[in-house]
Amino acid sequence: MWFNQPVNITNLNPDTDIGASAWLVEIDGHRILLDAGMHPKREGRDALPRYGKAGTHDVDAIAISHCHHDHIGSLPVAVRSFPRAHVLMTELSYLLAERVLHNSVNVMTRQRDELGIREYPLYTHDELDDISPLFQGFKYNREIEWAAHHKTRAGQPSPTLEFFDAGHTLGSAGILLRGKKETMFYTGDVCFHDQTILKAARFEDVKADVMIMETTRGNRAVPAEFSRATEVDRLVAAILAGQKKKGSVMIPSFALGRTQEILAMLALLMREGRLKKQPIYIGGLGRVFTEIYDIESHRTHRQHTNLQLNEALQLIVLEKGEAEKIKLTGGKIFVITAGMMSENTAAHDLALRMIGDERQSIFFVGYADPDSPAGRLKAARMGETFVFSPKGGRVTKKCEVQDFDLTAHANRGDLMELVGQVAPRAILLGHGDDAARNWFAAEINARYPKIKVIQPQPAKPVTV
Repeated sequence: MWFNQPVNITNLNPDTDIGASAWLVEIDGHRILLDAGMHPKREGRDALPRYGKAGTHDVDAIAISHCHHDHIGSLPVAVRSFPRAHVLMTELSYLLAERVLHNSVNVMTRQRDELGIREYPLYTHDELDDISPLFQGFKYNREIEWAAHHKTRAGQPSPTLEFFDAGHTLGSAGILLRGKKETMFYTGDVCFHDQTILKAARFEDVKADVMIMETTRGNRAVPAEFSRATEVDRLVAAILAGQKKKGSVMIPSFALGRTQEILAMLALLMREGRLKKQPIYIGGLGRVFTEIYDIESHRTHRQHTNLQLNEALQLIVLEKGEAEKIKLTGGKIFVITAGMMSENTAAHDLALRMIGDERQSIFFVGYADPDSPAGRLKAARMGETFVFSPKGGRVTKKCEVQDFDLTAHANRGDLMELVGQVAPRAILLGHGDDAARNWFAAEINARYPKIKVIQPQPAKPVTV
């Protein structure tokens, strides 16, 4: 019978790293896809999850943990691959999803024209409009039946799904699946400390037989003396020092989440008089998401509920091509996408102008992949000449570069506490590099020897 079957899980990410998040789960004979991301370091179809390895059975539903590109960027391709599936997400993600995906079409179209990637775009604006009626938004902590109607009509009971606030970005969620006898919890990307706007994740009551856990910061220990307030103090001092040199300050940030957190921080610092009031230059997509943060402040588990960023700050949107010509004098502050300084972004084009100028400052406040332009800039020594990007070529590092730990991901100690709380019999490790996953594997084996630890390989089904 259906409900006597074990839980089967397949990691469809084309690699084992932080890439195209997509987990195929079979529980009680029903199948659900958790996330439908795009790999940020790959191009064309190579960036897609391995949907072709999902087998021939129907996928009943697709559930999205949050709207960052590595978790939602291939959703239209997933819907095309699994035409019977309906799409579930939190109500806050529902407000973001179409905007994120339409922007992806624009980016892919530009990359086709500028970089010659003929496969792009992998989906179109029209296709997005056609599938958007499949999207459904739900409140946190509501139990939802998700199995396909034709199966439930045939007498197969539906498993349920519940979204838990993950505290990572607006609308982010962990996902709990409940079957007849088994439960499975997927953390998505999670944050267990309060950020400037968003409050910490609310996973307190979660228990499950099986857990899929992110491991992003497994290779990064938190110093005993660390505090977020101290990092903010360091950032303030660095901004003031950069402005004293009459150059500009750039904080490269992801348009959704990081940008709003940094803008809120700057608004509070200006309100307190620690930074002078001045215009903040941002990207157009960052402005769109900032407006949504403001509009939805009353429905969000957040601090500073009355802080409206568009009112508290004078935000100036950089027009297309302006990053290549705006004057970099007078202590300007840029909070600009993209966080990894990918080619054909304002952050990339500004960085090319700033790197070789000792008056300029670039401050990182989040993760940067070592193979990205941002990662190469961070790794370069002062005065070293290095290849910034294929488009940017070789540059010499002369500007001020600092890194501030203002992450939206859980620290590894907090995730280990989650493991103890959820107490699964098996845990699958993903969304982290080899060193991060290996740290968690060793630590879980030492602290909780009864828990089976699995590091799933791409497209290899795991039965738990």
